[in-house]
Amino acid sequence: MDIGITKTSIQQKGKITTIKLSDSTKKRIDHLKLYPRETYEEILQRFLNILNITIKNPEIARAKLLSLDKQRKRNFKEIK
Repeated sequence: MDIGITKTSIQQKGKITTIKLSDSTKKRIDHLKLYPRETYEEILQRFLNILNITIKNPEIARAKLLSLDKQRKRNFKEIK
């Protein structure tokens, strides 16, 4: 899924911030990665996009989540 966020677009905004997370939350977010080097910015943008879709159309959001899960499993299976 293309969420339109790239490292270049993040850097162009110029404002970067730090958020504090517990180790358990970080591990949960790490499990949402579609590929090993995916940034937290990309993960959170994707997550927020899906939440917005869920509000408008839960069925489409569910289909996107299932597709993303398949993609994640496929990507990490190829790495092993």
